[in-house]
Amino acid sequence: MLVRAPGVYRPQPDTWLLARAMTEAALPAGARVLDACTGTGALAIHAARTGAAAVTAVDLSRAAVTSAWLNSRLHGVRLELLCGDVTEVVTDRTFDVIVANPPYVPSEESRPAGRSARAWDAGRHGRSLLDPLCAMMPRLLTPGGTALMVHSALSGTATSLRQLRSGGLKATVVARTVIPFGPVLARRSGWLRDCGLIRPGQQHEELVVIRADRTR
Repeated sequence: MLVRAPGVYRPQPDTWLLARAMTEAALPAGARVLDACTGTGALAIHAARTGAAAVTAVDLSRAAVTSAWLNSRLHGVRLELLCGDVTEVVTDRTFDVIVANPPYVPSEESRPAGRSARAWDAGRHGRSLLDPLCAMMPRLLTPGGTALMVHSALSGTATSLRQLRSGGLKATVVARTVIPFGPVLARRSGWLRDCGLIRPGQQHEELVVIRADRTR
């Protein structure tokens, strides 16, 4: 059970795909974990319940941080909760594990159309936060650390892999699933087709989880 304030991203297949990838990765007990773009705190709580020593959860939305706090109390776990831009509030720290489910939906608008849309809209290429996160991860990870990030293949799987590898990380896709378009992508299917991001008549997307490791 998860409490969700109005406008906070509801845990969906991308959340659970990333949670399964976290479990399968057998992340080290006692790890210091960063959950970027925490939303309801679902992934932060999962990390805390599977052996993390300390979990820092960050979100730009005050409603999301409040929801994550309530959910941490309901599930009996302790989280450090920070409200702000993840590219700014943790730049001077390092973590053993990073998990991220950032906004990644391509949008005609350069900025989200509303407060709720901040949870998914990510610019014309879907990379307004993916690019900064890929650039930050080599600095945020401790030696031997691991990052797991989920996003749509529409946002450029190869681009994420290339950016992470150029930062010195070992990066690969460790999980995939195909799901039907949700309401947002369904409404944008014509624009996505015109941009060449989907085929005519396509009504599904592939989600990927990318694992990036900083070797010792």
